[in-house]
Amino acid sequence: MNVSDFDYVLPDELIAQRPTEKRDESRLLVVHRENHRIEHRRFRDILEYLVPGDCLVLNDSKVIPARLYGRKEGSGAAIEFLLSRRMEGDVWETLIRPGKRMREGDRVLFGDETELIATVRSGGSEGTRVVEFEYAGDFMQHLDVLGCMPLPPYIARKTTPQDALRYQTVYCAHDGSVAAPTAGLHFTPELLAAVREKGIRTAMVTLHVGLGTFRPVKCEQVEQHVMHFEEYVVSQEAACTVNETKQAGGRIIAVGTTACRTLESASNEAGTVVPGSGRTGIFIYPGYRFKTVDALLTNFHLPKSTLLMLVSALYDREKMLDAYRTAVLERYRFFSYGDAMLIL
Repeated sequence: MNVSDFDYVLPDELIAQRPTEKRDESRLLVVHRENHRIEHRRFRDILEYLVPGDCLVLNDSKVIPARLYGRKEGSGAAIEFLLSRRMEGDVWETLIRPGKRMREGDRVLFGDETELIATVRSGGSEGTRVVEFEYAGDFMQHLDVLGCMPLPPYIARKTTPQDALRYQTVYCAHDGSVAAPTAGLHFTPELLAAVREKGIRTAMVTLHVGLGTFRPVKCEQVEQHVMHFEEYVVSQEAACTVNETKQAGGRIIAVGTTACRTLESASNEAGTVVPGSGRTGIFIYPGYRFKTVDALLTNFHLPKSTLLMLVSALYDREKMLDAYRTAVLERYRFFSYGDAMLIL
């Protein structure tokens, strides 16, 4: 299967640069797989497509302000850090720009000279470096003060105070992501309350989104691509909620590709979700047999991306690309701050 088979034409002006004024006023393209019927709605209309006994599974990972701007000790050269993942303690895998200036043992100062200091220890994976931080007090408090929200590279503007709120779901709980689980950005507390009042269950899982979500597929054949690994946690409570819903005949609707990948990683061959934690590098593309997920709520994804391959696996490649072409013609807004798609 060729990576080029997952390409489509997207005008630059359809790449959303800012969120909608209200979360749930974004548009919702509804795809009915049974007859390939497409509807154009608003996100708040999602309640009409959920029935009592369904279960929404949401990723409650919280985006950390992972972009840091500092200066190299000695020369004072400007250095940008983008934290990728915490390896252990104060050691992080980090993307550094310009990376060529940084060698093992070099130090970067952030804020006041003694406020936050990073020392380069070694090379990491996929072009990252392993760095160790020194600081007084709590690391996350330093990040909250010195860091910026790590907006994706296709958002061509500087971060604003609004991004600290809007590039975060209203139910986020656990620090660790460097990119938002964007399908969940459309929910408001009121809409979630209405979901539960209708008799639809919700389950929270955690998958910390890494930089790999933005990395392009560089090989020509889909099967040759190696996925990045991300850490996930499925609680006993979440596993029980999902398993009970399946046993009762309800649908499991994953809110986002991250929730989908978590569920499929934590499920055994019988489709039972097993509680626990781990790292997943699951790669879902056409031909994959879903064990747990029945439907998916998701944003629109980049051409030739692993996420577009995932949604195509749930449906059909040609029909999914047809739905994307429809979204382009209808002027939907694409990617992280864009509109949503519900695949039923």
